Amino acid sequence: MKSALSASRPRISIALCTFNGAEFLAEQLESFRRQTRLPDELIIGDDRSNDETHEIIKDFAEVAPFPVHLKINKKKLGSTENFQQTISRAGGDLIFLSDQDDVWQTEKIFVMEREFEKNPKLGLVFSDAALIDENSKPLGSNLWDFTFTKNEQSNIKSGKGFETLLRRSVITGATLAFRGDLRERILPVPQNIPNLLHDAWIALFCSIISDIKFVEQPLIGYRQHSSQQIGVDWQRGKTENLVKNLSRNAAARTLFYDHSIKFAEDEIERIEKTVKILKDKSDTEDFTGIQIDSIDKFAGKFLVEKQEMILHYKTRNDLPKNKFQRVFPIFRELLTKRYHNFSRGFLSAGKDFLEIRK
Repeated sequence: MKSALSASRPRISIALCTFNGAEFLAEQLESFRRQTRLPDELIIGDDRSNDETHEIIKDFAEVAPFPVHLKINKKKLGSTENFQQTISRAGGDLIFLSDQDDVWQTEKIFVMEREFEKNPKLGLVFSDAALIDENSKPLGSNLWDFTFTKNEQSNIKSGKGFETLLRRSVITGATLAFRGDLRERILPVPQNIPNLLHDAWIALFCSIISDIKFVEQPLIGYRQHSSQQIGVDWQRGKTENLVKNLSRNAAARTLFYDHSIKFAEDEIERIEKTVKILKDKSDTEDFTGIQIDSIDKFAGKFLVEKQEMILHYKTRNDLPKNKFQRVFPIFRELLTKRYHNFSRGFLSAGKDFLEIRK
């Protein structure tokens, strides 16, 4: 990695991927044009849209104060591969990722560029986001209220970025930017690994080969709508009510636990495959931020955690119909602290004992 950005003004690339994004795309493009620090290029990879996406982009390119380069894929690639291809076309010193349906705050590029200028070793910066609805109305919450805990923020501040990101992805691609001279080391993005999209891989790999930092200021409006690929459960109360009422419907309870177990199993596969790739790359990469034995240590710790999670959910789902026969398995789950680690502590234990199972 270069020791710093060039002494002259760094080139800024925005890598934007689109697919049938006509409903919200124009507003996002306009937010690029309103930046206090304009980008030097907008690189767009379109995954064979069949709505008005192409026309919106072409109209914007005619008035944009920076070059707009659109490539329409010959075949549908999917989100991760489309982003990989689009990133590979970006020539900036700093590369900003963007989704098609958000809205950037006017100072986003300026604020994040300034962070890179402060620290030559900084490879990636990400920010918080304000949640907005389909009409761009604020929903009264921020992204990190649901995706990035205070403990995780503290860990990243103290240099535990890799450990935090290997455990789970806390960085949303639409909020991140990274140094362009890391691109060849980051790509290709590993394929066919569950729960590992392009943004999770970029953030994880940057945490090994460089410093990473977050900006607490929400720098985008992160839109929540029915057709988005990935969103957040900002209506958390509805989910909590579903969990509270699981005992009223045995099929719903089993579905919930089956889903949770499947997710934990996918996480085990993600960690195992990711660690193997990282260890293979360590033969040619200078992993200055972390040693291979530390990768194994963190992976082993999180694999045990996921295995314990699976055991806990299986135990809760398979509790006997007779209340008094549940005493021992419930007590065991309390003794091992699995109720506190993976459920809601004594509240969940009490619910499991008192509920009526037919």
